[in-house]
Amino acid sequence: MDTKIYINLAVKDLKRAISFFNELGFSTNLKFTNEKGACIVIGKNINVMLLVEEFYKTFTDKQICDSNTTSEVLISISVPTREDVDGIIEKAVKAGGTDYRRTQDFEWMYQRTFLDLDGHHWEVFFMDETQIPEQL
Repeated sequence: MDTKIYINLAVKDLKRAISFFNELGFSTNLKFTNEKGACIVIGKNINVMLLVEEFYKTFTDKQICDSNTTSEVLISISVPTREDVDGIIEKAVKAGGTDYRRTQDFEWMYQRTFLDLDGHHWEVFFMDETQIPEQL
């Protein structure tokens, strides 16, 4: 079995959060979805578990941070082209997210950032590994 990653994020409105990620083009794995949480498929081995805050609290004794004012995690995903980066940001904004930071273009890597409906920080990037400059 391949190793998979499941990123767990607390959300205030599960239906709205599912809709947001579906509008970005990501599917929902209904096998792992109910009224307490949903599994959003980002890639073959990458999933995001959207958990309503009360359910999320059952997994930790820590306080849930307000991700609109506090950084809890930076989630980065790679895509095949620069156009795909722009397309995801456009979809995120149209679905109610925020185009968060200025575009970073290093020629070998192109990156943009959005905040989802709950303020989670997502970085979307294209990288041409053949163009990475030599390190000193």
